Amino acid sequence: MAQNENLADLSAAGVAVWLDDLSRDRIRSGNLQSLVDGHSVVGVTTNPTIFAAAISGSESYDDQLHALAVREVSVEEALRTITGADVRDACDLLAPIAERQPGDGRVSLEVAPGLAHDTDATAAEAAHLWWLVDRTNLYIKIPATEAGLPAIQTSIRRGISVNVTLIFSPDRYRKVMDAYLTGLEERLADDADADLSGIASVASFFVSRVDSEIDKRLDAAGADAALKSKAGVANAQLAYQAYEEVFSSDRWKALESHGARPQRPLWASTGVKNPELPDTLYISELIAPGTVNTMPEKTLKAYADHGTPGTPVQKAYDDATSVMQAVRDAGVDLDDVFKVLEDEGVQKFVDSWDELTESVRTELEDKK
Repeated sequence: MAQNENLADLSAAGVAVWLDDLSRDRIRSGNLQSLVDGHSVVGVTTNPTIFAAAISGSESYDDQLHALAVREVSVEEALRTITGADVRDACDLLAPIAERQPGDGRVSLEVAPGLAHDTDATAAEAAHLWWLVDRTNLYIKIPATEAGLPAIQTSIRRGISVNVTLIFSPDRYRKVMDAYLTGLEERLADDADADLSGIASVASFFVSRVDSEIDKRLDAAGADAALKSKAGVANAQLAYQAYEEVFSSDRWKALESHGARPQRPLWASTGVKNPELPDTLYISELIAPGTVNTMPEKTLKAYADHGTPGTPVQKAYDDATSVMQAVRDAGVDLDDVFKVLEDEGVQKFVDSWDELTESVRTELEDKK
């Protein structure tokens, strides 16, 4: 099957196209394979909200749920068995890509969001999920909370590949990159001859949620309407500037000599939430080498149909700096924005996890 031209061009520009969705139905129907074959998809991300939608109302899980109910396993064990099975199957489907393109061909599985502020528990569950799925092309998703940062560092030191999620500010992103590099350095300190090439990481920088929160505050401040829906892209562009700085440093080059791979920026939350915006905005304006863009299928198909490249990220740094300064000058407290977004992001995933847990509990009781 020929690849879609718009998405093939995006890949050629250095943007890895990932799908932000997964379900057993998608795998079994051949839909995921068709997106790989025709839409340049080379990775998959998941989160509790995605799994809650996947399992709810689908008959594809009935046999496994029945077997788990008969065995009288706990809800927590059943939940991890079910989601782990889907992720493992997706890893197997994408394995040929991972062999050709290390760092891609990956599927992400998130630690329980309720652990977001518990360093030790997060690191322990990351290790457990890594063992449970048992695929080298897995990413364990760990939130970039203050408690999450040392868990990321520990996981990298243990050789676990990590997708760091819920990053909203360039400042927090710099701490994420430092945790990654420190983890690699600690692994080398444990074994001076260690080959670091088997460890991969991406840093999921959220985009559309930033616009939603800042636009609300700009309206409340009576700011110039021309500022609206500009900060999400500008904020991400400045994150990429930080990425270029860190991964051209002498510190990085020392690790690179041992086979280390850069921690690529991943643009997340790329479906537009404001219907007045172009539906491909957060793809077109975030094209840069060595990045990942994870998209809902609707956004993926929109770019395939009518996406066009915008200003390359590396040419936008001055304008991005001006936009963020104008937002501050309009009275928006960016530190508070990023804190609110992180707190809300964790809570949204906790709510989805609770919904998923309750759904599985109900299914187990029905299947006894």
